[in-house]
Order: sequence, then structure tokens, then C-alpha cells
Amino acid sequence: MKFRELVEIVAKLRSPEGCPWDRKQDRESLKPYLVEEFYEVIDAMDDSDEEGICEELGDLLFQIVLQSQLSKEEGGFDINDVVDGISAKMVRRHPHVFSGKKLKTAEAVTERWEEHKKREGKIKKSVMDGIPRSLPALVRAREIQLKATKVGFDWERIEDAFDKLEEEIKELKSALKEKKQSDIKNETGDVLFVLVRIANFVNVNAEDALRSTIRKFLGRFEYIESEALKQGRIIAEMTLEEMDILWEEAKER
Repeated sequence: MKFRELVEIVAKLRSPEGCPWDRKQDRESLKPYLVEEFYEVIDAMDDSDEEGICEELGDLLFQIVLQSQLSKEEGGFDINDVVDGISAKMVRRHPHVFSGKKLKTAEAVTERWEEHKKREGKIKKSVMDGIPRSLPALVRAREIQLKATKVGFDWERIEDAFDKLEEEIKELKSALKEKKQSDIKNETGDVLFVLVRIANFVNVNAEDALRSTIRKFLGRFEYIESEALKQGRIIAEMTLEEMDILWEEAKER
């Protein structure tokens, strides 16, 4: 009942008697909002903010219903088709749950999932098919490498990955000496790609790891700013040595 109310609200917003802003939107104009709402969900999850997660999931759901309403107005699918489609897919891809075909491990489930995707035509020419191009680069690199690993295109030992990392760092240093920006960019990308592979070796999601480090950095930097303010100073006028002292204080805290 509540979900139906949301669908009716969205239809009202898009109607001639609705909101001028909502009526003006189309699929392209709403793309940034869809992406923004997704990342706001992730932020709330990172903060373990249950109330925030609930609110942001609602905002994301609104965007999904709104996109479905746009399609309905053009004679295409509606939200019921979206719900029916995902419901049927989940049942179809989980025969071990809904059809009595038991699978005991998560790995077996993943393998069966890939088999179903192949049957449905989701994987056509390459094992890399199905990885969205618009994923954040670290996430996409992880997914690409995981798929490569499944077919045996990977180092056997983490030590080999570290050897490759040292090789790529040397190449980056060489590019820096040459001061050729295109080579510097390419070699930086190679270093990052190998780092993602090392993260995979130890079962660490590179995107999550970097997000965690960013949060840590921001927390410590905000401490420097607040301490500078207490001293009546502007952070831009502090020396690096003075900021380093406050940075170490932040680490201890």
C-alpha cells in the first residue's frame, strides 16, 4: 500500500497539475541525481547512520520510480514491469532456493549465477561482458581482474604482483624524468591497476580501502584546521612542520 502511494505521488508530480520542475525532467537530466543518490546511500552506510541509510534509500527509490514513470508516459515499461522483471530474475537465478537444487557454498552459487547469465545472453563475446563502463575506476578494475582471475589470467603468488608493482613504479619514475605527460598518466594508471590486484590477493576491496583512507585523512585534516582556529591562525599560513605536529596529535587521538 505504501509503495503504491509513492507511485501515485510520482505520477501526480509529473501530471499537468504537478510540479513544474518534475514535469520538466527527462531521463538524461535525471542521470546526475540518480548517481548522487546512490553515493549518498554509500556515505550513510560508511557512517553507520541507520536513519540516514533509510532516508537515502528512499531518495534512491524515488529516482527509480520516477524513471519508471517517464517510461510509462512514453508507452514503455512501468514500475510494475521493473518489479516483475527483477522478481522473475531472482527466482530464475536461484534454483537452489526456489527449485530444490541445493548449493552449499557461495562459490558454487557464483558459478551457477554466471551460467544463468550466459544462458540469458548477458555474457556474449567476452568474459568481461556485463561490467558497466560507468563504474568508478577502482571498482571496475577490481571486477575486471576478478573475471580475469576466474579464467586463470593472473599471477599465482602475491610476490609476483609486488615484482610487477616495482617494475611499474620504475617506469613511472622514468616517465617523470622525461616529463612527458601522456606517459606519466599511463604509468600512473599501471601502478594503480597493479595495486588493485594486490588488494584482491588479500581480499580487500580497493575502493572501500581508499574511501576509508580518505575519511581518515579528512578527520585528521579537520583536527589541524580546528586546532589552528583555536590558536587564532589561518592554516595556509602555518609551516609544514607545524601542521605535521598537529597531524601526529590527530593520529594519537
